[in-house]
Amino acid sequence: MSVFDLFKKLEAERKPKEPVSFVICCLGNPGKEYERTRHNMGWRVCDELARRFGVTLSTAKFEGVYAFTEISGKRGVLIKPNTYMNHSGRCARAVLDFYKLPVGSLIAVCDDMELKPGKIRVRTKGSDGGQRGLRSIIEHLGSSDFPRVRVGIGRPSEPGFETVDWVIGKPSAEDEELIAAAVIRAADAVEEIVKSSAESAMNLFNGR
Repeated sequence: MSVFDLFKKLEAERKPKEPVSFVICCLGNPGKEYERTRHNMGWRVCDELARRFGVTLSTAKFEGVYAFTEISGKRGVLIKPNTYMNHSGRCARAVLDFYKLPVGSLIAVCDDMELKPGKIRVRTKGSDGGQRGLRSIIEHLGSSDFPRVRVGIGRPSEPGFETVDWVIGKPSAEDEELIAAAVIRAADAVEEIVKSSAESAMNLFNGR
């Protein structure tokens, strides 16, 4: 490292950091047995965002693991709750409280059985739509006025197939190809929300 590079590094370290202005809360279940299951779409989007930003979620706090990241000059938190899906709201509440952020600063990312595999949907607010992680967040925040990005996983076609078995199962090879592409678009949508707005992301990505 040259003297000039060292000087730049020291200057960067001394520069005051921007305050945290957004939280990307990516829903899923911890544990090897849940990796790449339908219910872990949020975590897959999180991994894609972490790859893009060159960060590693290694700090354990807020009942999750997180890393700081920056999008368009805005500093935020990228976090995976470790509470299991049905208690995701505890993590969301803790991180918003710590940074004294309004509910609308949260961006939730999750799976959606009402969307076909390969589809994504952005909303500015609304009900949980049967997604229990979103339900937990709404209950803990006392509001549904936060943007969310949903990744479609579809519904089982066989009659009598239990929902829980479906969501913790892994997609077929055909669905996986569609879902992998949707994860990329979902990460793009999250970036667009931070850069511009949820409304802009809706216009760009809904229906694709």
